[in-house]
Amino acid sequence: MTQEEWGQLQATLERSVGKNNYLNWIKPLSFAGVSDGVATFHVPTNFMGTYVSDNFGDLLLHQISAADSDVRRIRFTVSNGGAPRSAPPAHPDTSAEPQAAPAASAGRADGLHGAPLDARFRFDTFVVGKPNELAHAAARRVAEGGAVTFNPLFLYGGVGLGKTHLMHAIAWELRETRPELTVLYLSAEQFMYRFIQALREKKMIDFKELFRSVDVLMVDDVQFIAGKDSTQEEFFHTFNALVDGQKQIIISGDRSPGEIKHLEDRIKSRLQCGLVVDLHPTDYELRLGILQSKVEQHRALYPDLRLEPGVLEFLALRISTNVRVLEGALTRLFAFASLVGRTIDMDLAQDCLADILRASERKVTVEEIQRKVSEHYNIRLSDLIGPKRVRSLARPRQVAMYLAKKLTARSLPEIGRSFGGRDHTTVMHGVKRIEELRAADSQIAEDLDILRRALEG
Repeated sequence: MTQEEWGQLQATLERSVGKNNYLNWIKPLSFAGVSDGVATFHVPTNFMGTYVSDNFGDLLLHQISAADSDVRRIRFTVSNGGAPRSAPPAHPDTSAEPQAAPAASAGRADGLHGAPLDARFRFDTFVVGKPNELAHAAARRVAEGGAVTFNPLFLYGGVGLGKTHLMHAIAWELRETRPELTVLYLSAEQFMYRFIQALREKKMIDFKELFRSVDVLMVDDVQFIAGKDSTQEEFFHTFNALVDGQKQIIISGDRSPGEIKHLEDRIKSRLQCGLVVDLHPTDYELRLGILQSKVEQHRALYPDLRLEPGVLEFLALRISTNVRVLEGALTRLFAFASLVGRTIDMDLAQDCLADILRASERKVTVEEIQRKVSEHYNIRLSDLIGPKRVRSLARPRQVAMYLAKKLTARSLPEIGRSFGGRDHTTVMHGVKRIEELRAADSQIAEDLDILRRALEG
């Protein structure tokens, strides 16, 4: 990879990690060159090298290896008086280097290198809660490596809900418990890149044989091949060949197959013929559990830091849409507290995470909620806020009141006035009723999840 190619990659990385992360962690990297399959970057401090490796190492490696297939690892060095020294590895080299599981016969996996697996993404580090328990159970079943029961397994959900964690966990489990299987994990972008490379080098026969030789094919973020006609064509034939051969396929996407725009109908149909599982947005209890799990890991790095009660609960409540942002906030908080030598309390959390907390503030309005609920239940907005009390209108109205209470800072009297001048006790009754139904009625629970995602997305 050249300096010019690194410059071009930075725009892609900024879109992937966000402007703040890019300015703080990626832009300061100085590309030093590639040697023996290792891309080296100079960093200002050891801390920065460790942080970037931990939080962005896999993304960097994926993007760089897509531009230069010879790159298998990334190394960070710190300039100290002009003499660079290596930053400490954030995790074992096994997670920093693409590798395939041992093949059943020598040569079958020749050239078969997938995306790197993150050593942190195992089943024992995946925090299970109601929003992800079905996806976790399905992933566990596939990871047993027995007879194919549902093919493909399709995991979908928004950013930071655990899709990639489960994909990596399946791959680790299969490699360790079923070493005779050839397991290939890669992103849809990598599949497309290899396909284009094979076309350019006139090696399509090798490409076809390679992908049809695997026992388990895992493709992350399949939405990226949508609209790429030739890639979709080859993906479809690879999919069919593996299914016909009773080989397991595991796919992830950011939405259900039927909702991916510009994806061919025949591929949508194929993807829907197995088990399609949604990873729902995390609830408060699951977010708190994730934070508590991560705190134990941070204590190993910062054993002397004190964490005041209430901080984790505050973060779990305020940062609700993305687990990666939540985990990144905790990492920043521990690192900052260590650097300034302070106890992690509410004041420090609010100062250190001001930008994240501002970005996570709820900006949903009561009017938006009313409009979305009307559309969801196919009723007129005027009927939703009007005086009619028939059941077909009363339940959606209570759902809208419940969401207004949960997603906005409006008081009960203010919410009541937005619903045709109703009394605050009516709103209170509606909220309480929906809370009861949410636990007992799966349809109401599903409606609330769909509406919350639509409003917060």
